[in-house]
Amino acid sequence: MENKKHFRIAVIPGDGIGQEVVNEGLRVVEHLAATSNKFSFESDYFPWGCQYYLEHGRMMAENGLEEIKNHDAIYFGAVGYPTVPDHISLWGLRIAICQGFDQWANIRPVEFLPGIQSKLNHPNKEDLNWILVRENTEGEYSGIGGRNFTGRGNRKEVAVQSSIFTEEGCERVIRHAFQLALKRKRKKVTSVTKSNAQQYGMVLWDEVFERVSKEYPEVETDQWLVDAMAAQFVLHPEELEVVVASNLLADILSDLGSALAGSLGIASSANLNPEGRFPSMFESVHGSAPDIAGKGIANPIGTIGSAALMLDHLGLADEAKMINEAIRTTTEDGVVTADIGGKNTTKEVTDSIISHLSRMYTKV
Repeated sequence: MENKKHFRIAVIPGDGIGQEVVNEGLRVVEHLAATSNKFSFESDYFPWGCQYYLEHGRMMAENGLEEIKNHDAIYFGAVGYPTVPDHISLWGLRIAICQGFDQWANIRPVEFLPGIQSKLNHPNKEDLNWILVRENTEGEYSGIGGRNFTGRGNRKEVAVQSSIFTEEGCERVIRHAFQLALKRKRKKVTSVTKSNAQQYGMVLWDEVFERVSKEYPEVETDQWLVDAMAAQFVLHPEELEVVVASNLLADILSDLGSALAGSLGIASSANLNPEGRFPSMFESVHGSAPDIAGKGIANPIGTIGSAALMLDHLGLADEAKMINEAIRTTTEDGVVTADIGGKNTTKEVTDSIISHLSRMYTKV
């Protein structure tokens, strides 16, 4: 096929179950590549993570960003291990990539899949789906601050952690949320802050949101404080469509949304550099879960859904839709892992998804 696309994917399995679920996601992508004949890809593996840290004193190679900056995308597993402090593992790998490649938009869909017993009592749960748009490079995770005054004596140390909100950073992620809303059936964007208490950075966010919203008169808008929005997630989720928030607030709310839908194991995400100056990174929302690593029971759906986001980003929208439909059919059939009430293994869930993909091509 003359227009067949070829992609180079940087694969970072990371720690714990990340290594298992990433391989399952790649199995799905390999099947699609072989079946569709529309694209091909090659995977370059990078053994970065906590084990790498224990051996080398750093979470990734010193020139790690340089090694992966020319790939078309990054497929990421999970990070974290009990013997490595979480702030070291997170800042040394995931945030280092997000900030180093200016992946400023983190997209986290929340979807209530059929056949999964969710934690939400709602009459139309399977009709619920919304998108969290998370500012991903500044805000509360800017990494500005320090610890001082240890010389004063016991228990007199002071820690300062500053949040950085720039007008440029607020505007680009808010505008991205409006652009996403234009593609959805209901065109609505909800902004979430805590500007009554955070009177500088988040008031700036509110002002930018109000200014940008005037450029999109066809898009419905509302603004909430984060504590009230947490209640809205539970009480009136049907009012949610595209929700945009700062780094910390959207991180928390996206976990809440995934938990309401049944499990963090089904949640996918994309860390985007929308301008394409650097590769974007795709990962499930769940952690490394070292307590179940190696048992073959990790939920691969979030990581496979992240592969769908990756293919969509690479211009393979039809293939991405097929993956998502195969996931929905699999859960509707009751082929799920223990975290969402099932008895199937990681491999069995992936096998079912691949089987449904094969049937889709047979029908075509």
